[in-house]
Amino acid sequence: MSLAWLWLAGFSFANAPVSAAETLATPAIQIQSNLLYKTDGTISEYEKERCRLDLYWPAGRTGFASIVWFHGGALKEGTKDDAFNRRIAQRFAQAGVAVVMANYRLSPKAKYPAYIEDAAAAFAWTRVHIAEHGGDPAKVFVGGHSAGGYLTLMIGLDASYLKPYALAPSAIAGLIPVSGQTMTHYTVREERGLDKDVILADDAAPIHHVNKTAPPMLVLYAENDMPARAEENLYLVAALQAAGHQRVTQRQFAGRDHGSIAGQIPQAGDPVAEAILGFIARSP
Repeated sequence: MSLAWLWLAGFSFANAPVSAAETLATPAIQIQSNLLYKTDGTISEYEKERCRLDLYWPAGRTGFASIVWFHGGALKEGTKDDAFNRRIAQRFAQAGVAVVMANYRLSPKAKYPAYIEDAAAAFAWTRVHIAEHGGDPAKVFVGGHSAGGYLTLMIGLDASYLKPYALAPSAIAGLIPVSGQTMTHYTVREERGLDKDVILADDAAPIHHVNKTAPPMLVLYAENDMPARAEENLYLVAALQAAGHQRVTQRQFAGRDHGSIAGQIPQAGDPVAEAILGFIARSP
């Protein structure tokens, strides 16, 4: 476990030199790294390795909102530790929104529903601990890109995952899936011995759990997204609206593809980042 105070200029890391003027103009971000979010005595060695998070929060502030963010990687790869995910966390923390950047177990070493259970545990940890750092436990959002968007939707729509923590999806301030899969994830299909292109919408699919009481939702996807990914997201929005859900918004981003819809979030003025921050700011 490490604890560091960072004065960040733009999207530079802590060891980059900054001038006195830059220091005065740049918000301070405090970072706590590699916190274990599962702590009971029954967890495996693999859980001890992967069930860790980094917390980025705006120094000197209280009552701020937070977002638990899950990286992409087809449920097979990815890490909170790469420079891209660190820059996403810095981008939002500089805007006054804390970020919990969480790892989770990966397939094939772990199989469905292990990674979804990890996502729920990371959210539950945040609800318990964010106040210790000045955050508001009632303003904890959940988001992520691609596979991270799938995890976001699963814990926000299927109440069974938060139930072990005496929580319900209503405890989530809002869901922000970015190009998430809304059918049964193709990696889950592969784990079951099915062709990854076989379309399935069983209990491992967010669409299967659509309901009118789900948390507020901002559904984001790219104009040039993966094949059928935009259509999946549009179908999710339509199904939510048909079920009576009145707090869902969808946005397609022109000129973006499956990678760049998240890849450009750290850039100044990025419309995806601004949409996310606007959604958080407008939430009660």
